[in-house]
Amino acid sequence: MTQQFPNGGESRLERGQRALAKIDGSAGHNVIAALADIAPDFATYIFEFPFGDIYSREGLGLREREIATIAALAAMGNAQPQLKVHIDAGLNVGLSREEIVEILMQMAVYAGFPAALNGLFAAKEVFRQRDALDA
Repeated sequence: MTQQFPNGGESRLERGQRALAKIDGSAGHNVIAALADIAPDFATYIFEFPFGDIYSREGLGLREREIATIAALAAMGNAQPQLKVHIDAGLNVGLSREEIVEILMQMAVYAGFPAALNGLFAAKEVFRQRDALDA
């Protein structure tokens, strides 16, 4: 059951759907759609918890949240598809390409050169795809 705010506002699901659309655009909805036939409940959890609860909190803006997310996913070293989605999201919420490259280069210090390289190659692919869409 989807929880409502006590003040009668939007549900976690509705808040999460709105946040995901703003942050990830079609890339986020593609992930949700890909889960529809195998784990639709998990898609709902993605809307409600990360986007409806965490991304919608006060304290950090979407730009700062994407900086943290890009850094964390790059440092993990095993989340390339999610990293690409969040690099794209970073661009959607105001990060520049140069800032994203700097975030990924910083990962060399804390997560190692392989993680930084993988992140940079993921960014290169996202930038190339965006350039192709803009052409």
